[in-house]
Amino acid sequence: MPYSLAIFDLDGTLVDSFPWFLRTINDVADRFGFRRVRDEDVEGLRHASTREILSRLEVPLWKLPAIARYARRLKGEATAEISLFAGAEAMLRTLTENGVQLALVTSDSEVNARAKLGEAATLFSHFDCAASVFGKPAKFRSVVRRAGLEPGKVISIGDEVRDIEAARAVGIACGAVSWGYAAPAALQALAPDYMFAQMDEIADAICRTPAKA
Repeated sequence: MPYSLAIFDLDGTLVDSFPWFLRTINDVADRFGFRRVRDEDVEGLRHASTREILSRLEVPLWKLPAIARYARRLKGEATAEISLFAGAEAMLRTLTENGVQLALVTSDSEVNARAKLGEAATLFSHFDCAASVFGKPAKFRSVVRRAGLEPGKVISIGDEVRDIEAARAVGIACGAVSWGYAAPAALQALAPDYMFAQMDEIADAICRTPAKA
C-alpha cells in the first residue's frame, strides 16, 4: 500500500522563502542581538544542523519564542514576495487524487501558510502550525494521531536536518528536498528514506512506493 498521509514542511519545501530570509535575517539579528549573517557565512550555515546554526550565530535559546513571533509577523507582511515553487500545486493535487491525505507542519502561522499556499490550501486535511524550533516531533505525533494512522503509513517531506530528525523521532518515513534551506549534502548525510531533486519526484515516490510494514 502507498503512504496514506504526507506531512509537508512549508518554507523551502513548498514555498520559495529563502531569498526573503536572506534579505531579512540581519534585521532580525540586530533587533534580537545575535550575530549578523555575512554572505560568506551562508553556505556553511546550510551545511550545519539547527543547533549548530544557533550556536554559530550566538542566538540565546530563551529568545527563540520572541524571534519566531516576530518572524511570523514579517512573513505575514511579505506574503506577496513569497510564492510556491514551480510544480508544487500540481504535485499536491496528484497526491490527493491518489488518495493521499495532506498535512502541513510549519513554524509559520496558519494564516500565513494559507495565504502562501493560495488555492492549494484547500488540499490539506490537517494544519499544525507555529511549531517551535525543536517542536516538530510533537506536531508530527499530533497529526498522525488525528489522522488515525499507523506511523508506517506516514511520510514527512522537508528541507532541513531537523525535519529528518523529527520524522525519525516519531517513527515515520522521511523525504528531503534538495532545493530548500539546507545543503543537499547535509541532508544526504542523514540518509533520509528519499532524496528529491525535482518536485515531480515526490508524487511518484509516495504513490508508487509501498509503505513500510
